[in-house]
Amino acid sequence: MAFSSLFTRSRLSSRTISVLLRPTTTRQLHSTPKPTVMSPENTRRNWWTTSSLLPFAIATSATSFALLNQSYPSISESSSASDSGGVTIGGKDSTEPVVKGDYKQVPKELIDELKTILEDNLTTDYEERFFHGKPQNSFHKSVNIPDVVVFPRSEEEVSKILKSCNKYKVPIVPYGGATSIEGHTLAPNGGVCIDMSSMKKVKALHVEDMDVVVEPGIGWLELNEYLEPYGLFFPLDPGPGASIGGMCATRCSGSLAVRYGTMRDNVISLKVVLPNGDVVKTASRARKSAAGYDLTRLIIGSEGTLGVITEVTLRLQRIPQHSVVAICNFPTVKDAADVAISTMHSGIQPYLYPHQVSRMELLDEVQIRAINLANGKNLTEAPTLMFEFIGTEAYAREQTQIVQQIASKHNGTDFMFAEEPEAKKELWKIRKEALWACYAMAPGHEAMTTDVCVPLSHLAEIISRSKKELDASQLLCTVIAHAGDGNFHTCIMFDPNNEEQRREAERLNHFMVHVALSMDGTCTGEHGVGTGKMKYLEKEHGIEALQTMKKIKKVLDPNDIMNPGKLIPPHVCF
Repeated sequence: MAFSSLFTRSRLSSRTISVLLRPTTTRQLHSTPKPTVMSPENTRRNWWTTSSLLPFAIATSATSFALLNQSYPSISESSSASDSGGVTIGGKDSTEPVVKGDYKQVPKELIDELKTILEDNLTTDYEERFFHGKPQNSFHKSVNIPDVVVFPRSEEEVSKILKSCNKYKVPIVPYGGATSIEGHTLAPNGGVCIDMSSMKKVKALHVEDMDVVVEPGIGWLELNEYLEPYGLFFPLDPGPGASIGGMCATRCSGSLAVRYGTMRDNVISLKVVLPNGDVVKTASRARKSAAGYDLTRLIIGSEGTLGVITEVTLRLQRIPQHSVVAICNFPTVKDAADVAISTMHSGIQPYLYPHQVSRMELLDEVQIRAINLANGKNLTEAPTLMFEFIGTEAYAREQTQIVQQIASKHNGTDFMFAEEPEAKKELWKIRKEALWACYAMAPGHEAMTTDVCVPLSHLAEIISRSKKELDASQLLCTVIAHAGDGNFHTCIMFDPNNEEQRREAERLNHFMVHVALSMDGTCTGEHGVGTGKMKYLEKEHGIEALQTMKKIKKVLDPNDIMNPGKLIPPHVCF
């Protein structure tokens, strides 16, 4: 599971969590409907009511929302925003923590047009704008918040909204499940936040073709609940609150990517509204095509800088017959990483075989200690690997035995496995609660989560080098890795009121990114660029590639209204 999966604000049940997190004086101006198409049994599970972590999430968010009990102050939180001369974060080696922007008043004529298009489905309420402009899942901040938040209900409304914003050259920031952690939904220039949570229909399910057509606001958990009676599921598993549209925009993945690939591999086609209001369908439902430019892949990962996604056609998978979950301890993270590499080399590999390892997650001893303290467990505080094997019952057990032999050759101990549903659920709960455990271990702190990915052969080396640097720091730092595909994260806890700690967290992040880039890796395997990773893109891609990206952006969005100040570093010109 992507580390961002632990930074969540659920919008799956009529925005229940967002209501719980707000003061009782907040005026509810909009309510998100449930998915239009339900399962044959017409049942829903509330994914949050059973969570023992909800009270903790509410408590840790109380301070963040203490400032919301006011109405209609200045739309711009900083009157000096325009003095910055435009966006200043994201240039080479930038460490600026706050995104500054060039704020301009939104014309009253635009607000009037939006009211005509949307009727009551928009708001200028300060609390709602603050909530959308200050993402609680990220330490990134902006001097400005949106001037208005709109909730379109159809592709036609989206088209009209973008056409109006383009006419007045007003910035527009797409908003999905709000689980991203690199400042993707910040509004440095103010403008319009377009919340897609009302567009969450399942438009068509093709069981025989194993694909589904959905609107962007539906969450992947909601979608899988709908698909389960048909024996199908959508395999990507980022944040529980993540929406399909946002998952496309950030090119996310998760713990199952080692078998099923990332979002790039699981989207067949898209419909996108361009900044001028034009609606583009990027491909047909055919599983492969050689007809023209691959517009689908251009939009996936564009982070709302080229248009707004209004429809997604997804590739589906059969629910596995059987699975086995295993866990094993190691004396060092290098031993654990070496086992991950050896497992992938053993023939239990994705894409080549019908049955194989579907997940392989690494947690270091500090992370296990945090889990023990937060949940009253007594796990061995040592680097730990978690596996999931799928296929027939006999095959899954056979692969478990093979990996147990590999682990024993690399000093693995306490190898355990589970096949019963409740036992497997309990083991994966350890991984899913990792970040919340860190928050419980460091109350009042924020988390800087790194996200680097390297060729698999370099995984052991980069984790070992990073661990030395992390262990030498005074900050609480944990390591979690999607060990099967070379992607790893660290959770660096720091006091947001302590500038020295923030800079130390930034230094550690900077160190790991540059080590990854030196190994022909990437600064982000799955979290995306947003504002936080822009400063590394020139070193990773080269200035020529960035200039090409900016040319594409200029052609499709000449007025630069789509999510300005994101993805492409501000110093790039052509």
